[in-house]
Amino acid sequence: MSVIRDSSAPPARPRPPSPPAAEPRRGGARRGGRAGLWPYLLAAPTVLGMLYLLLYPLARAVLISLQDFQLRQLIQGDARFVGLRNYETLLTDERFWQVVRRTFLFMAANVVLIMLLATLVALLVERLGRLWRTAVLSALVLAWAMPVIAATTVFQWLFHSEFGIVNWTLRQLGFGSFERYPWFAHGPAAFTILVLLIVWQSVPFAAITLYSALTTVPAELYESARLDGASAGRIFRAITLPMIRPIFMLVLSLEVIWTFKAFVQIWVMTNGGPGDATTILPVYAVQTALSSQRYDLGSAASMVTVLLMAAVLVLYFRQMFRQEGETL
Repeated sequence: MSVIRDSSAPPARPRPPSPPAAEPRRGGARRGGRAGLWPYLLAAPTVLGMLYLLLYPLARAVLISLQDFQLRQLIQGDARFVGLRNYETLLTDERFWQVVRRTFLFMAANVVLIMLLATLVALLVERLGRLWRTAVLSALVLAWAMPVIAATTVFQWLFHSEFGIVNWTLRQLGFGSFERYPWFAHGPAAFTILVLLIVWQSVPFAAITLYSALTTVPAELYESARLDGASAGRIFRAITLPMIRPIFMLVLSLEVIWTFKAFVQIWVMTNGGPGDATTILPVYAVQTALSSQRYDLGSAASMVTVLLMAAVLVLYFRQMFRQEGETL
C-alpha cells in the first residue's frame, strides 16, 4: 500500500518545547520590599526632627498654660496644675481685649495695603519691557532678601527725631513743626511706621508671586476682550482675577499668617510702646512672660493667638471653598 503525499503542502514544523515555569524568588521579593521602604527610612530622621521641633514646643506651651508657672517654678520645677485658671484670668483682662482689637486692626491694614500694592506692582511689571522688568524684579528680590533686623534699623534711622531724613525732608518742604519731631513717642505715628515697614518687607514676595501667576494667563483672552471693547478694569475683573485667583488666595492667606504673628519688627523698634500703642498679641505674650515673670499667662496668650489665627484661616478657607462650589 503506497502513501501519496501532497508536495504543495508545507511540512508541519514541530513546536518548541515551552520553558518550565519560573519559580518566584523569595529573595527578590524581599529586596523589592526593602527598596520600597528605603526612601522612607532615609526621610524618617528629618521628619521626626521637624515633628519634634514643631510639636514639642507647642505641647510644652499648652502644659505651661495649664500650670502655675512663674519664676520660682522655673527655677525649682515644682509647677502646680491649675487647669483653665490662666485662661480665665486672661479673658477677663480688659487690656487683653484691647490688644486683640489692635492686632486685628494691624493685620487688616497690612494685608489690604500689601495685596493692593503687590497687585499693582505685578501688573506694572507685566507691561514693562525686558530690561525694565529685569531691573524691577531684581530690586524686589534685593528688598525681599534684606534681613528683618537690618530693615528695621533702617526705618529707625529714617524716622530718627534728630538725624532722620524724613524730618529733614519735611523741614525743607516748609513744615517747621517737624523739627526734632519724635515719631516713636506718639502712638499713631509709631503704629503707622510699623505698618509701612511690614508692607515694605512683604510687597516684594507677593508681587513676584502674583507676577508669575500673571504670566500663565493666555494672551488670546486679552486680545479677544479688547476686540469686544472691554475696558482695562473690566478685563482685570473678568479675566485676570479669575485666572490668578488660586495664587492670589494663597498669597493672601500667607500674608494673614505673617502679619498676624509679626513680632521682631515691633520688639526691635518700639517694644510695644509708647504705652500699648503698638502692642499686638505676640508682643503681649512676651511682655507678660518676661516683664511680669508670668510664664503661664504668656503661654496662655500664645495659645489664644494660635487659636485666633486658626479661626481666621478656617473662616477664610470655608469662604473660598464655598465660592468654588465645594464644601469644607
